Amino acid sequence: MTLTRRLAIRILGRLDFDAAWELQRELVAARQAGRVGDSVLLVEHPPTITLGRGARREHLLHPEEELARRGIALRAIDRGGDITYHGPGQLVGYPIIDLTPRGRDLHRYLRDLEAILIATLAAFDIHGERIPGLTGVWVGQNKIAAIGIKVSRWVTSHGFALNVGSDLSGFQLIIPCGIRGRGVTSLSRELGREVPLSEVLPVVEEQLERVLGRGQ
Repeated sequence: MTLTRRLAIRILGRLDFDAAWELQRELVAARQAGRVGDSVLLVEHPPTITLGRGARREHLLHPEEELARRGIALRAIDRGGDITYHGPGQLVGYPIIDLTPRGRDLHRYLRDLEAILIATLAAFDIHGERIPGLTGVWVGQNKIAAIGIKVSRWVTSHGFALNVGSDLSGFQLIIPCGIRGRGVTSLSRELGREVPLSEVLPVVEEQLERVLGRGQ
């Protein structure tokens, strides 16, 4: 069976982290078996802190009991990278992509995710950039988008988190991505107005299709 190379983008709205994680696992298995084509899930999560495979517990600045009291979930997960925060006002993207037609090049894939985010910011006249050795996208000294992925039999899961809303208080609970001496920012902070996810979604969709939808 020949599968279309066009990217299927699913906008799921507010979705519990565990539900999104389970859906990713199902889609990865289906992609590995050739039952579906490449896709991306776009979601917004309730407050959740995730610990990647490279996370250090000292980067979590509050005890788990305090997080539970505040209604913040804590999950140790199977992506690469350190610790990050997800919450309302953040757009999270989970590409389920077979990297084999793209040369099984993990470095290129990470740079492609950064390119998608940088182009999205440019559409709002925000200059996003890469910092060598620090995967993600930055505005000056502040991170605006984090990236952490998993690859299983050359099919990707997890992905990126783009800060859109102005409320970044959840990041005060952690040392974001384990990087000291740098801050976080968002589209709303940079633009000086509250930007809804609905304004950003069409731009992200366009850039996903432009970069990942080409299939090669």
